[in-house]
Amino acid sequence: MASRRAVTVELEDIQATVLRYRPEPYYGTHVMLHVDDARSGREFLRDLTPYIESAADWWQADGPWIAVAVTYAGLGALGVPDESLVSFPEAFRVGMAARATELRDRGVNDPRNWEAMFGPGVIHVGVSVFGNSEEGWRRAMNAAQRHYAGRPGITVVATQDFGAQPGDLNPLGYRDSIGQPAVEGSGVDPLPGQGPAIKAGEFVLGYPGESGVPLPAPVPAVLGRNGTYVALRKYQSRVGAFNRFLRANARTEQDRELLAAKLVTRTATACRGARICAG
Repeated sequence: MASRRAVTVELEDIQATVLRYRPEPYYGTHVMLHVDDARSGREFLRDLTPYIESAADWWQADGPWIAVAVTYAGLGALGVPDESLVSFPEAFRVGMAARATELRDRGVNDPRNWEAMFGPGVIHVGVSVFGNSEEGWRRAMNAAQRHYAGRPGITVVATQDFGAQPGDLNPLGYRDSIGQPAVEGSGVDPLPGQGPAIKAGEFVLGYPGESGVPLPAPVPAVLGRNGTYVALRKYQSRVGAFNRFLRANARTEQDRELLAAKLVTRTATACRGARICAG
């Protein structure tokens, strides 16, 4: 555990998932919701708010937590006024499908090939539940479900379970969940190997970023302060193609490990052999 430092951000108003380390082992579920009735949607968020854990004392986490994200289309569906909607940055307003060229989503990755639920305007609210035990995860899931399941004006678009158990590797053969950066003012020193803490404004709206000034935020201030932007992308892992690329472009096993490490942004010295990698 990192040593304690002074807190300079408003942890009690920041969602826990922004700072909290993902536990190992862990269990989780993403629930994608569509809002057909603005009033019902707002009531749902109001009722769920007491169950959304803040980042206060995030370094002492020992249990499940719930996080909530709202898309740009979701803000409109909830009745946020136009003058506030237009104050959000363009990338958030237009969405990933409209920025396929910038994101290099071409060929098989073209938005026309995406699962239907990821099309523009479908997902309005995302509820994510994390737990370091199956019992805790199920308990938090039940608490969330009580507020959206069967509620008029709220439709479940899809659910996606996720998680990892001791020794699990991702489809490409690497270990995940060890690359969380340290955030300045969040209350702890960086862990060995993390490098210097990153300015809070790079992750949380309302604080100076690396440039020394806060990033543009939506209006009114209460709508954005202590909030953050989240990108959710669902990938198909083409393991065979990945391994064929390595064999075609590197002569030795050591060179293939080095190339693989660069492709998946892991350090090569930690990746050789069993591919247990540091971020």
